[in-house]
Amino acid sequence: MPRRPGPRALLARPELGAVVGAVAVFVFFAACADSFLSPAGLSTVLYAASTIGIMAVPVALLMIGGEFDLSTGVMVTSSALVSSMSSYQMTANVWVGVGVSLLVTLAFGLLNGWLLVRTKLPSFIITLGTFLMLTGVNLGATKLISGTVSTKTIADMEGYTSARALFASQLTLGDDLRVRVTILWWLALVALATWVLLRTRAGNWIFAVGGSAEAARAVGVPVARTKIGLYLGVALCAWISGQHLLFMYGVVQSGQGVGNELIYIAAAVIGGCLLTGGYGSAAGAAVGALIFGMTSKGIVYAQWDPSWFKFFLGAMLLLATLLNAWIRRRAEAAR
Repeated sequence: MPRRPGPRALLARPELGAVVGAVAVFVFFAACADSFLSPAGLSTVLYAASTIGIMAVPVALLMIGGEFDLSTGVMVTSSALVSSMSSYQMTANVWVGVGVSLLVTLAFGLLNGWLLVRTKLPSFIITLGTFLMLTGVNLGATKLISGTVSTKTIADMEGYTSARALFASQLTLGDDLRVRVTILWWLALVALATWVLLRTRAGNWIFAVGGSAEAARAVGVPVARTKIGLYLGVALCAWISGQHLLFMYGVVQSGQGVGNELIYIAAAVIGGCLLTGGYGSAAGAAVGALIFGMTSKGIVYAQWDPSWFKFFLGAMLLLATLLNAWIRRRAEAAR
C-alpha cells in the first residue's frame, strides 16, 4: 500500500506557500464581498485566472529551466494580430489565419531560444529586445495595413464561429455557472506540464538545466535543445492566448499585452518558482494565477477603488516570495 506523503514531503512542495496564500485570499474576499461566492462571481474569478494561467504555466517551466521571457505579453498580441490580419487580407477562411499565426508565433519562440543558445547572452537582454521589437511591429504593422491601431473585425468571415467555439466559447453548468473554454485550456496545460515535469525525462532535463547548465551538460543533458523547447512551449501557449483574445472580441488592439509579461512572471514566483531556476511547479503557477484572479475581481466585488489593485499584487508577491523562501529553508533543514 503506498505511503501517504508526510509533513516533510508537503513542506518540500514548491506550491505550498501559494496554496496557503490562495486560501487566505479566498477567505478574505468571501468575507468582504457579498457576490464573490455567487456562481457568476466564481465564474468571473476563474476566467480571469485562466487568462493569466495559460501563460503562467509555460513561463514557470521556463523559469525552472533557469531563463526568463519578457516578450510573452506582446507575443500574445502579435499572435492575435497575425491571425486576424492574415485572414482579413487574404479574404480566406479564418482557420488559414489561425494556422499562419501558429507558425509565426512558434518562429518567435524559436528565435528567442536560438539567440539564447548561440549568443550566450542573458535571456533578460534577448527577450527585452524581442519585447521592444514586437511592440513596435505590432503598432507599426497594424497602422500600415489597417490604417488604425486596431484590426478590422473578422466576426463575419467563414470559419469564425468554429474557431470561436474552440478558443472563446462558454459552457453553462446548471442555471448560473458559466465556464469559459479558457478554463479547460488552463487545466489541461497544468496537467500536461505537471506530467512532463514529474514523469518524463524532459522534466528531469528542465530541473537539471535550471539547477546548473554546465553540470547538466556534463552528464549528457541536451541543454540547448531543452532551452529551445521551453521557449517553443511559451510561444505555443502565447498562440492559444492570442487566439482567445481575437475570437473573444473579433478585433485586436495593437497596444495590448504590454506589462502582462510581469504578471505571468509574478504568478510563477508566487507559485514557488525561484528566480535562480531549478525549483518550482506548474501547479504552483496555476495557484499563483488563481490568486491574481481572486484579487483582481475581489477588489471589484468589494467595491474598493481598483487603483489599489497593483499595490495588493506587489504586496502579495513580496509576501509569497518570503513565505516560499521560509518554507524551502524549513524543508531543507528537515532533510
